[in-house]
Amino acid sequence: MTALLETLKARFPSHIESYGDYRGDLSLYVKKEGIPALLKYLKEEQKFEFLMDICGADTPTQKERFEVIYHLFSLASKKRIRIKTKVAENEEITSITPLWKSANWYERETYDMFGVKFSGHPNLKRILCHQKFIGHPLRKDFDPENRQSLDEAPAIEELMDITQEDLYGNQFEKRMLLNLGPSHPASHGTLRTMALLEGEKIIKADVEIGYLHRCFEKMAETHLYHQVIPYTERLNYTSGPMNNFGFCLAMEKLLGVIAPPRAQAIRVIIGEFSRIIDHLVVIGTGAVDLGALTNFWFAFAEREKVYTLFEKWGGGRMFPRGMMIGGVMYDFPEGWVDEAKKTIKSIRAAIQDIDRLLTNNRIFINRCKDVGRISKEDAIDYGLTGPLLRACGVELDFRKLTPYSGYENYDFEVPISTQGDVYDRYLVRMEEIRQSCRIIEQAIDKLPDGPIEIDDKSIVLPQKEDVYNNIEGLMNHFMLVIEGIKPPKGEIYNYIESANGEIGFYIVSNGTGLPHRIHCRAPSFAHYQAYPKMIEGLMIADAIATIGSLNIIAGELDR
Repeated sequence: MTALLETLKARFPSHIESYGDYRGDLSLYVKKEGIPALLKYLKEEQKFEFLMDICGADTPTQKERFEVIYHLFSLASKKRIRIKTKVAENEEITSITPLWKSANWYERETYDMFGVKFSGHPNLKRILCHQKFIGHPLRKDFDPENRQSLDEAPAIEELMDITQEDLYGNQFEKRMLLNLGPSHPASHGTLRTMALLEGEKIIKADVEIGYLHRCFEKMAETHLYHQVIPYTERLNYTSGPMNNFGFCLAMEKLLGVIAPPRAQAIRVIIGEFSRIIDHLVVIGTGAVDLGALTNFWFAFAEREKVYTLFEKWGGGRMFPRGMMIGGVMYDFPEGWVDEAKKTIKSIRAAIQDIDRLLTNNRIFINRCKDVGRISKEDAIDYGLTGPLLRACGVELDFRKLTPYSGYENYDFEVPISTQGDVYDRYLVRMEEIRQSCRIIEQAIDKLPDGPIEIDDKSIVLPQKEDVYNNIEGLMNHFMLVIEGIKPPKGEIYNYIESANGEIGFYIVSNGTGLPHRIHCRAPSFAHYQAYPKMIEGLMIADAIATIGSLNIIAGELDR
């Protein structure tokens, strides 16, 4: 990265204003006029294939109050770089949608939340808030109590810019406009698919999101870092502990601390169980959409067994409160490990049953093969990660590529396929469940002794017995609850391989107990942007199969 920095300084001397390296993150401030050329060079010459995210930040006390932040990733070199630029309130910045397809929604989100305008954007309108919303919610001066409801959803014609030519394109019969969702069992959440149909064939498609906007990033600015953890698990609520895992790792990077080995192993075990149940939900409900009900019972029976393990460890079934900054709150209780081993055996048996019912089932194959395909090149351009990307033939798994929390110590394979269709996504997830079982068994067998949290009273909340039984514990608890953790000033981006792909957290600290900015890079946001193009030219039934295979979770999509 030092060599890259020197190359960029030599090639763009008039554009780069400053640069820095904090906690290993290389970050460059670039004049907004130089953004398109510099990003084009990074993509085409330096092989930063992935535009992982674009987000904004607001500092009203500065003349150029807004920052636009670009996070780039190179699979070829395993490197990341953060490019930042400053924009005044009434200024525009050039859109980079000609460079990456993923930039479309990211720029729309930044416009929606902050009001930053991107000149040359093909469709710069609101995306998370409704079109009649007044103001920009993530500006520091926007009142969070200023809620604005919308009584009537806009019509398809308005959202899709349907013309008379679209409606009478075949010159014989008027085409039909169809709403699927946001309240429909096959839409897998509050997702609205809009389709222009010719018979049952989808001629043109688009989506509308924002029906479950959770205000996660706005709330994070008014809560202490510890208090943000419960909000993260409700992003992807089918595998909540993995989001806690990712956020706690990001905070530990910001603080410059590392959780003890036993805490890391516990996180891996809980995280892989979360990956398993997430995949079981996708496979079980996806099969139900196609008429295969029996698989649902196999999948959800195993999910309930994992929930029981979660409950015994962290107190909650869907959302066990076990992860914390600096380690984990609880060790495994007596008998938990033996029950976990039995659960793994049961999961293996269930997967074998599902495999027998579906994998070579002619009806299932006909419904899934060559349906919802996306090419390897488009998958990268849209910023797809996780099982969706691996089903396109890209061997990218951050547990292998950039291991964290001891993943380098476990023997497991990264399953990939090549067709990028519904069937291959199913195959990849099935094999990932088997590989997660392998990881859990190894982690249990190698479970180290030792503490489950770091010994730093300025970060770790004391155990309840200390709070109740000694004055030091009580005072420590009081100070952390009232004033919170106070990380040094700085910014970081950290990520993990969640069940859906890369979930990352961009955190900016101003040195106080409240975050200046927390942004979540959610895999569903990148994946759903590609969905309309996946289903155009297919039948309605194919769209249902496709959306089920993408595992779009509205909680992380709308954030």
